[in-house]
Amino acid sequence: MSDAALATIVAVAMLVSLIVYALLGGADYGAGVWYLLATGRRKEAQRELIDRAIGPVWEANHVWLILVVVLLFSAFPAAYAAVTSTMHLPLSLMLIGIVLRGSAFTFRHYDASAPRRRRWGRAFAAPSVATPVLLGIVIGALAAGEAAPRPGEVVDLLAPRWLGTFPLTVGLFALAIFAYLAAVYLILETDDPELRDDFRRRALASAVVVGALAWLVYLLARTQAPLVFSQLDASPWGRPVRIATGACAILALLALTTRRYHVARGAAMVQTALILWGCGLALYPYLVPPELTIYNAAASRRTLILLLSALAAGAFVLIPSLVYLFRIFKAHTFTTTD
Repeated sequence: MSDAALATIVAVAMLVSLIVYALLGGADYGAGVWYLLATGRRKEAQRELIDRAIGPVWEANHVWLILVVVLLFSAFPAAYAAVTSTMHLPLSLMLIGIVLRGSAFTFRHYDASAPRRRRWGRAFAAPSVATPVLLGIVIGALAAGEAAPRPGEVVDLLAPRWLGTFPLTVGLFALAIFAYLAAVYLILETDDPELRDDFRRRALASAVVVGALAWLVYLLARTQAPLVFSQLDASPWGRPVRIATGACAILALLALTTRRYHVARGAAMVQTALILWGCGLALYPYLVPPELTIYNAAASRRTLILLLSALAAGAFVLIPSLVYLFRIFKAHTFTTTD
């Protein structure tokens, strides 16, 4: 197998891991959004549902983000160095947000004082809003070519390149997608018809926001991320991916409207996966545009072979373990009726 093929396989594994993280861990962030926005006479019931839903699995979901970082660091060290230099501040804030929300969620369950539990709840919810935005900002900056270091440049924390209109819009888009996924998932976490209807309305509202932001990101990409836009607009796969993504979005909306919740969940998951898959294809072969590709930033052949061997061996342990975890704690979401 050629060096280029080895690098491509690792890059695909990174993208798949990022997609799984968005589908699982992203929904956990979205649940924090709805925890913050819980309202009405069922406010506490909504928050208790969120606690029950994410409690058993939220730590395991971060495995996929760790895998992305490890693969990037090991297989593409030049790209890792570039991204962690120019994106140092948003990545550091994102890491702090992950630690804070996890700590607050845990401490909330062990604190007997109701006022302190509410404070821990707010401490959990606030990073749940900020962290997806920061993740989206990093992805948007990559797509716009703002993550590549420039010769002789000193990274200015007071005027960072990642605070442009396009990265910020992608950040809000990521937040909206995660909130949308969480609302759709939470519908199937309860049999209470009133709670289901609460989250159905939230899912419909967030779906509209996702659609609006998707169009805005696409329009801004024309001038601020021309590489991504040209691939999405002119490549032979661009139109099919856009049509499939739109079809899934419409199917999810129709399913939510008619209360076909299992169909809505499946359509929302495929929609999210297609968005990220399209982003990955649009960037190909670049990791950090406009210079670092999966070929010129790759580690040595021996390193890639060892990494893929370890990845294959680890998959035999990781995937069955996670399937078993979800079978224990999430089986009811597949057997419950619409």
